[in-house]
Amino acid sequence: MGLSAKDALQLRDTLQIAVVKCSERCLYHAAKWAAELLDALPQPSAADFKATQDLPSSYIHPAFTPNHDPAEAALEAKELSRYLLAKSLFDCKEFDRCAAVFLPESSLAEMLGTKVDDATTTGGREKQRPSVVLPSERALPQISQKSLFLALYAKMISGEKRKEEESEMIMGPQDLGTITNKQLAVVSRFLTKWFDQRKSEGGDVAPSQGFLEYLYGMVLVKEKNDRAGLQYLVESVQLFPWNWGAWMEITNLITRVEQLNEVTPKLPQNIMSFIFHAHASINLYQQGGEIASALNDLLVVFPTSSFLLTDKALLYYHSKDLVAAEQEFSQLLGLHPQRIDALDHYSNILYVLNLRPKLAFLAHLCSSIDTFRPESCVVIGNYYSLLSCHDKAVHYFRRALMLDRSCLSAWTLMGHEYVELKNTHAAIESYRRAVDVNRRDYRAWYGLGQTYEVLEMHAYALWYYKKAAGLRPWDGKMWQAVGSCLQKMGRDKDGIKALKRALLADSYYDSSASSFGSTGTIDRMTQMDPEVLLQIGAMYDRMEEEEEAKAYMELCVAQEDGGVTNDQGPGLGDSIGVRADSPGSDDGEGGGERVAAGEGTGVTVATSKARMWLAKYAMRVEDYETANRLATELCQDGVEVEEAKALIREARSRMEQTSMMES
Repeated sequence: MGLSAKDALQLRDTLQIAVVKCSERCLYHAAKWAAELLDALPQPSAADFKATQDLPSSYIHPAFTPNHDPAEAALEAKELSRYLLAKSLFDCKEFDRCAAVFLPESSLAEMLGTKVDDATTTGGREKQRPSVVLPSERALPQISQKSLFLALYAKMISGEKRKEEESEMIMGPQDLGTITNKQLAVVSRFLTKWFDQRKSEGGDVAPSQGFLEYLYGMVLVKEKNDRAGLQYLVESVQLFPWNWGAWMEITNLITRVEQLNEVTPKLPQNIMSFIFHAHASINLYQQGGEIASALNDLLVVFPTSSFLLTDKALLYYHSKDLVAAEQEFSQLLGLHPQRIDALDHYSNILYVLNLRPKLAFLAHLCSSIDTFRPESCVVIGNYYSLLSCHDKAVHYFRRALMLDRSCLSAWTLMGHEYVELKNTHAAIESYRRAVDVNRRDYRAWYGLGQTYEVLEMHAYALWYYKKAAGLRPWDGKMWQAVGSCLQKMGRDKDGIKALKRALLADSYYDSSASSFGSTGTIDRMTQMDPEVLLQIGAMYDRMEEEEEAKAYMELCVAQEDGGVTNDQGPGLGDSIGVRADSPGSDDGEGGGERVAAGEGTGVTVATSKARMWLAKYAMRVEDYETANRLATELCQDGVEVEEAKALIREARSRMEQTSMMES
């Protein structure tokens, strides 16, 4: 996806306009995102600047381009001094004063016909004014859209700030998550009236700039009206597609790939829509060549974009290629050493790969840049968790949540730590809060399932495991958990289906993988998890289907050498215990080891158990030579030695008896 010199200059100018417009409205994160993307554009050569002669004059100095609508431009000029005051107050975090510059509390109440319930300070003491219900509503004030957005946005942020102040201690006895933003109703009513007034006036109004639609969409989403909120957010990006905050709100509302496909045709067809689609797909844990190709095309245009490089690393991370993800994050850190965004994901990867020196360096780096960033606290918490200092880890995760209660990583990882501390009640509450923040977080659903399984509440555990598997249908670990839970519930037939799905799912990450045949047998595979094969064989054994049980036990033993040589072919997939995806890395005693493609697992507890089962089966069918050989191998492996020696003695005795009878 290369751009011509003219297109590149137009894109540069458009991003400059986006940075200025977002900054004017105090949308700092959107402005930062656009500025980082602008900085990632390669600097044009002197020859490229000649292309500006063919561009409209509005592209020459975009940062100083006035409002093209005469009515809006007149309003902005008239209220410039008040706007500058309001913006300065917002920058100083005096949100109530900022809102009162254009929308005083008393006037706002009269406009909306609501109560005046104000408190003033007299002599250092609060004096409560009586609540008055006003009989009628006044017309809305004639102020510019820019100033109106700033005032209403400040009022919403003021409500969020007061909500945080009124909230109880994290995970405290009164921390029920029921505190709400009391300013949402005021902002929502004002915007409803404003949009209704615009509709009634028809074509006699100035064109909308897209920012009030963005604000109304956010308010509706916070009020749990997702459908209407999504409609206004889509309208916002159609009017002004360069506000990344609106795209992120849309991303957070999309929970399924089908929903993404429904929304995509309604979006503007430009590079922002292209970036959004790639980012939303990664957030939905999608993998594949199309997403990787889209990111590579975007990186041609923005070679050093920290945002796109982070998405590329997360794509590897969700695809279980942790080594490649670690390398991408390492390169990103080299390009932007002071950037803390998304380093909590990097710390998860370093934790799973057990790279303690790198994680220690990362924790020290984050602490030196900004100790009181949620991402820094998560990184430090992961470091203490790797040192098995779980109490300290919980302390830092709680600190991250004090700074930002919507920090998803902190809620999920704190749940993992409470599992390690055997505090199942706190773990369940942490996972529930994580799900409240983001219902797409399969790690929290999986953690809930695992915690309920520890409590032996298998029906609950199964429901949560299925939720996790629905979010990650191509992750074998999710289906293995479903199968194990069904096995404990005595539902062996369903458990076998789930575990076979786990084997098939792991093949998704293997370029040489195929699938199961229609009869449920394995056609062609490269590497399988011996723990899953052992579980399938054991369930077939309980169902008294010994031939199927024998086939899977033989496949399990064959994984020691990397597969089998018969016509079934070797197994597929490797099993990676990902702590960042679930509490604890391995469920079984020997089935959670990471296996390189094409290599055998060596002797594990799972393969030894399968070998013991095959030895006992051989004794039952009077194949004493096979039983003797398998039991001898068990003695050499040093597993189940006493039982194996007893089998050897019995097998040799039977062989001697058989030999004597034949003679």
